[in-house]
Amino acid sequence: GHQHGEVAAQIAVDTITSTFNRLARTTLTNPFLFLSQSISQAHLAINRHSGDVEAKDVPRTTCVVCLIQGGAAYWAHVGDSRLYVLRAGRALVQTRDHSHVRRMVEQGLIDETQAGTHPARNLVYSCLGGDNPPEIEFSRKLPLQHHDLIALCSDGAWSPLHEALFVSTLSGQPPAEAVPQVLDLAEANAGARCDNLTLMALRWEDESEG
Repeated sequence: GHQHGEVAAQIAVDTITSTFNRLARTTLTNPFLFLSQSISQAHLAINRHSGDVEAKDVPRTTCVVCLIQGGAAYWAHVGDSRLYVLRAGRALVQTRDHSHVRRMVEQGLIDETQAGTHPARNLVYSCLGGDNPPEIEFSRKLPLQHHDLIALCSDGAWSPLHEALFVSTLSGQPPAEAVPQVLDLAEANAGARCDNLTLMALRWEDESEG
């Protein structure tokens, strides 16, 4: 919702990618250290850009990053962009949104149905860019199993859909076919209030499973 959020998002992608390309020599020694440093560097890069162009308001973005090596996944996120791990057609993992509405649900002030239409549903308390350092949430190391599906997405992709529909559509076919269908459903359901739609997915194939 911040002005020039797409600029902040691109800076984050470029910074994290360049950090990976610089540090990864086949594998990373410490995946969680990489996630922490690269996301923090992205935050600083966004702020530097704002100073360089003398922007009145610092652009901001949410972020979710996943690293896979050695048959295991490691991830971190800031804001309400999500990571899902789907296994056997069910959501094994879903990241916790850094949003005011999610806090209200956890405190029992509203339920999930009310959260979906709450006027503050897009307000996050942690992001990249701005005066406050990001509150980065890290996963544990997750060994992947054959046919696990990992999805990373912005709130525009997941929030217009019931979780069951989101999960079943992604699980029911190859990612190359499922991703466009999820995005089409999200856009149709959101209508005029449709937000940025970003969704990436991959299916893990373990060659030992043959």
